[in-house]
Amino acid sequence: MKTIDTYIIKKFLGTFFFSMALIILIVVVFDVSEKIEDFIQKEAPIRAIIVDFYFNFIPYFVNLFSPLFTFIAVILFTSKMASRTEIVAILCSGISYRRLLFPYMLSATVIALLSLYLNNFIIPHANKKRIAFEDTYIRNTFYNRDRNIHIQIAPGNFVYLERYSTEENTGYRFSIEKFKKGELYYKLLADNIHWDSVKSNWIINNYYIRNINGVKETIRKGARIDTTLAFTPNEFGRKEYTIETMDYYQLNNYIESERLKGSDNIELFEIEKYRRIAFPFATFILTLIGVSIASRKVRGGIGMHIGLGLLISFTFIMFMQVSTTFAASGFVSPLVAVWIPNVLFSFLAWYLLSKAQK
Repeated sequence: MKTIDTYIIKKFLGTFFFSMALIILIVVVFDVSEKIEDFIQKEAPIRAIIVDFYFNFIPYFVNLFSPLFTFIAVILFTSKMASRTEIVAILCSGISYRRLLFPYMLSATVIALLSLYLNNFIIPHANKKRIAFEDTYIRNTFYNRDRNIHIQIAPGNFVYLERYSTEENTGYRFSIEKFKKGELYYKLLADNIHWDSVKSNWIINNYYIRNINGVKETIRKGARIDTTLAFTPNEFGRKEYTIETMDYYQLNNYIESERLKGSDNIELFEIEKYRRIAFPFATFILTLIGVSIASRKVRGGIGMHIGLGLLISFTFIMFMQVSTTFAASGFVSPLVAVWIPNVLFSFLAWYLLSKAQK
């Protein structure tokens, strides 16, 4: 590595972390002012606000927008270098434009790898405390309003509930059907099931069981059964928040289990899985775009670069939101939808690099 590489890397990472810290400070101030009424009304402890919420909210926010922070950092310090004719001096010294990109891409690699690791292994566990705090002190009580719920809990084993009350942890009009080679051999009907949080099992009330063996059938009735089943009340909670608490391997296992159950939200879970990889990769693309735009010295200083940079940033966010919305609606594959913004902006990066001042 040359002295110029160290110089650019220090500028890149220094500006990245400084701009991140500045924006986080502003976001936290606005967030506190917005939620202060909830904190006071629900008597949230100061320690819980700081440790459980904001200590876990800040890494989540930083990682969520790290590619955009990277883009802003590249625009800021490269524009300043261009305005001081440093970029021209570097190119005139015999260093090619491609060689100039080396420290930029090395810095982007550090940020992308850090983001990838945080996204898949560290932040999901931090989200458990953050989401638990939000459920207790910020969000309103969640009510499951689904009707006629069908779940496959194991191959050939199907569960049905007319509705489930998350407030009472009780499911109504409950049944289990078990099939072997396409033929029904066991069926349980019950008025309701209730989750016993102390024993961590289900209580089945007023049940009716049919055991079928060919043409023979036995029937058994009873008032109550205490048993375990291959699902918990978490199945009926806020699934869009639950997946944020799972690391990469847990999320993969969860997607497979939900696919077995015939869940309607598979696309939502796969979007989260692919987004965790695609978003860190966007760091490289936005870095290339930022260098291509900001390395050219223009009249008016860095104002035009910052304005163009913000326009591209918001366009990227818009493309990401639109494509994931199509995936959630089932119109596009989640994998394709999540990577569409990266592919489109890769072409933009290639075009801008070809036009960059060399």
